[in-house]
Amino acid sequence: MSTEFTTRITEAVVASLDGTADPRLRELLAALTRHLHAFVRETEPTTAEWERAINFLTATGQACTDTRQEFVLLSDVLGISMLVETINSDTTDTTDTTDTTDTTDTTDTTDNSDDRPGATESTVLGPFHMTESPVRELGADIDLVGGGEPCVISGRVLSGDGTPLPGALLDVWQASAEGYYDVQQPDVQPAGNGRGLFTADAEGRFWFRTCVPSPYPIPTDGPVGDLLRATARHPYRPAHIHFIVSAEGHTPVTTHIFVAGSEHLDSDAVFAVKESLVQDFTETDDPSLARRFGIANPFRHARFDLVLNTSDAPGVRDPEGA
Repeated sequence: MSTEFTTRITEAVVASLDGTADPRLRELLAALTRHLHAFVRETEPTTAEWERAINFLTATGQACTDTRQEFVLLSDVLGISMLVETINSDTTDTTDTTDTTDTTDTTDTTDNSDDRPGATESTVLGPFHMTESPVRELGADIDLVGGGEPCVISGRVLSGDGTPLPGALLDVWQASAEGYYDVQQPDVQPAGNGRGLFTADAEGRFWFRTCVPSPYPIPTDGPVGDLLRATARHPYRPAHIHFIVSAEGHTPVTTHIFVAGSEHLDSDAVFAVKESLVQDFTETDDPSLARRFGIANPFRHARFDLVLNTSDAPGVRDPEGA
């Protein structure tokens, strides 16, 4: 193999991009070309191997539907989604966001401003944010099918300085107790099961009912599953609930809350666990509190704050790349 010739090919392709009007697009395509060409020179794939790679990517695209995003799943299992999310994250403080204040009021008014956490860390979106979450009132139950352990999620949405963010929006979604999202079981789960769009109250507080999530495998009946089997990797994710939290004047955060003690916290198939996002789902036996939340007693209770950076904070990236 002529190193000089292969180098000229790379230089020619990069030079062909010189007329690209968008400088960022030119930068990205040039870097992609250099890295892909370097990969080919390093590994020297056979023609059959390259055709197999093309066929794999083709099958990945063909597996995508209105309710399934196989390319996002591929990005997830290769750790790319988490890498992109981390690079673009504007959070620098990984302080635990658990709110440990003891209260029996569903609208917790306790002021913990003397010990505020840093901004909530982000993590991957995942492949199942494929449909709009139904608007729900605070306190509503997003578990429409039952069968799991009853649970209450509560907390506050705060600015980085501890100021409550009234009217903050919380888009929430999770799998059923059996480990399936509604879009995976349209004949079993009603549309919107495990999902809710909530608006925080005047003090930035939120609360809703659900079931304790369980670990589950990512879909393995497509090309990504073939990849996991070929590399002897398991497909499991630890138990978690997804959040997208936004408020005026603040940078939105896409994150999870992971159940402390869940299996696979140390081997998440999509590499998305961050220590600050692991939260206790405390066993609670309090009939009075259960009545306040409108939930059967005993139940599990997870309490934490979700903290957003102001959109003009130092280091915050423009989500549109401007």
